Amino acid sequence: MSNVKPSANACIGVEISSSAMRAVSVAGNVVTNTAAAALSYKASVVEQLSAFIDKCLADFGAGSIGVAVPALVGSGRRVVEYSTHIAELSGLDLVASLGDKGGSTVTIYNDANAAGWAEYHIGAGSGSRDMFYATLGTGVGGSFILNGEIWMGHGGYAGEFGYVPVREGGERLEDIASTANIIRRTRSRVNQDSTSSLAEVPEGSLTISMIVEAAKAGDDFSQLMLDRTGNYIGIAVASVINLLNIERVIIGGEIMEAGELILDPIIETARKRSFLPSFETTQILQGELGEDAAAIGAAMLAGLS
Repeated sequence: MSNVKPSANACIGVEISSSAMRAVSVAGNVVTNTAAAALSYKASVVEQLSAFIDKCLADFGAGSIGVAVPALVGSGRRVVEYSTHIAELSGLDLVASLGDKGGSTVTIYNDANAAGWAEYHIGAGSGSRDMFYATLGTGVGGSFILNGEIWMGHGGYAGEFGYVPVREGGERLEDIASTANIIRRTRSRVNQDSTSSLAEVPEGSLTISMIVEAAKAGDDFSQLMLDRTGNYIGIAVASVINLLNIERVIIGGEIMEAGELILDPIIETARKRSFLPSFETTQILQGELGEDAAAIGAAMLAGLS
């Protein structure tokens, strides 16, 4: 995927996650509009996505459309090969299923690749040649950008950061550091610490934002959970550094709302686990584009198609 001049014409980028849809319009790498909508599983996901895109076309007046999905995407950028988090999309020719969009071209991208592309060009990766982007959300994923191109690997499956083993017995990073698993681990331990403000949160109501806010307010237990989570992420980051001596590692996703409370243990553990000369030539940074990163990247990539 060549690093060519971006389209000056506005393009729409849409990200669909397991709970929401987000959209932006981008012209010349500048975000000009944003939109968001909740996703319901009481209706067809594809129908909701199609209607959301139609509304964005009407509101934004854009041309080409890029759709970022939490899934493996076929080389033709039409077919969703497999999606763990949105089963309805698995095996679907999503471009055909979305139907005619008034002549606008629709292209499908993996969400981590799209977010990484955006961070590389206008976010924390800007100015680097080589970069690894990790996203920590409902799932845990990643993307490599080497010499200005998204590197997909031999079979197109590179960047599965969530599958990196981080504990004895084979437990993977996603088993520990996805939002659902951070919440699960926190809930299972909070009853052992009655001094934590999180102990008062009703069963089933705990969120990542609550954990982060409690930690920022000085809750020792919440800070400990973020620290331990950061340690596991750091183990996986060290694997990337040791294998590739990559210039930058950018980390995004909801848990990064915690800022230094989680970034510091990531960096410290990566330092301990890495070949020191490689670590010293790698920057580990928090992503700058937040929850719109994948949608922005999808729009930018659509502009190159």
